[in-house]
Amino acid sequence: MGINDRVAVVTGSGQGIGLSIAERLAEGAARVVINDIDPDRVSSVSDELGSKGYEVSGFCGDVSKKEGAQGLIDHALERFGRIDILVNNAGIARDKWLIKMSEEDWDEVIRINLKSQFLTTQAAAKHMMDSGYGRIVNIGSRAWLGGAGQANYSASKGGVVSLTRTLALEFAKYQITANAVAPGLVDTALFRSLSPETQDKLTKTVPIGRVGGPEQIAHAVAFFADDDSWYITGQVMYVCGGRSIGAY
Repeated sequence: MGINDRVAVVTGSGQGIGLSIAERLAEGAARVVINDIDPDRVSSVSDELGSKGYEVSGFCGDVSKKEGAQGLIDHALERFGRIDILVNNAGIARDKWLIKMSEEDWDEVIRINLKSQFLTTQAAAKHMMDSGYGRIVNIGSRAWLGGAGQANYSASKGGVVSLTRTLALEFAKYQITANAVAPGLVDTALFRSLSPETQDKLTKTVPIGRVGGPEQIAHAVAFFADDDSWYITGQVMYVCGGRSIGAY
């Protein structure tokens, strides 16, 4: 992997998909900044990856708020001197039918899923521009194509796609790429919390016949983060077992 000695920041990397992304980049010899709003998760993941010989540092902060996003980037610069890779992974879901969705449900999902990406990218981009190098990878979702009961989530992830394409245009002349990974169903703690019947029903909507793991998402992120991916920007990679092809 062409990320050796690169400095990577992964938001929401205290568990699940974000943790897998952080570990995959660390395996490629990147120096990684772990981020989460839970200090125990930050400490646990930092200790876990550090015990494997990876060079990591942890920062606890809410990147959907300007002070948290700026603090994260400042921490990366203070710890490692630069930032080469930014993975915007932090996100939540509050699924409800539109007529039952509260204004808070809407605002929180948009703030954490979309505004956080704006804030962290804005804080990191100036440093990437100065160095003439950068890889921005935003975690979207197949749900940006639409999902019943997911008006807030789908809208936030649609915003991620549009933001990514715009960043690709604005930063191309600085040799900064911006791409998005759009997962489908992923075997995380959230998926496993569903009833076996619901899990089975959802799995049957995946053309490939099974649900992917966080490792598959991390693999796609690592591809976009690689030095050799310099000619790929403004793209969306679906990692969903074919679920994006049909109206699922």
